[in-house]
Amino acid sequence: MLYAGYAIFLLIVAGCLEAAARHSHRRSERMPLAGFRYDSKLDFWICPQQQMLVRAETDYARRVIVYRAPRHACNACAIKPRCTDSEEGRAIEQAPDSWLQSELRRFHRAISLTLFALAAVVVLVGILLSRSRLEQMSLAGVLAATVIGGVKLTFAIRRA
Repeated sequence: MLYAGYAIFLLIVAGCLEAAARHSHRRSERMPLAGFRYDSKLDFWICPQQQMLVRAETDYARRVIVYRAPRHACNACAIKPRCTDSEEGRAIEQAPDSWLQSELRRFHRAISLTLFALAAVVVLVGILLSRSRLEQMSLAGVLAATVIGGVKLTFAIRRA
């Protein structure tokens, strides 16, 4: 049962890492945009001072869309020091990729997959060293769940 307990612990850690990574990603996307609103129908941002930031460029290499406010509007704005230090106007970079498509997600998924693989190895060793048929069957169930979870994560990485 020690093998199963350790494997389940590893799976819980992998799940916690996934949840923490998602939360961190969502939070980091919201922080620099406090007070800004996005109009998805017309594809522009509106700043807290009601200036429009329109699509200025699309960087295909970095997979980022850049929106920019007019230079003259930002340079004359009362809250500019809290908003931007750019003389070109406030810019917002928006990644069209979702969390599931991002490189950061791939990194965290690789860590999770490594933990799943380690859990599978631990359980497999437990099965091989166990002399009790009941223990082997219990561990086989944990191994099956671990492999299924790992396969799902693998396909999720390949789909994105």
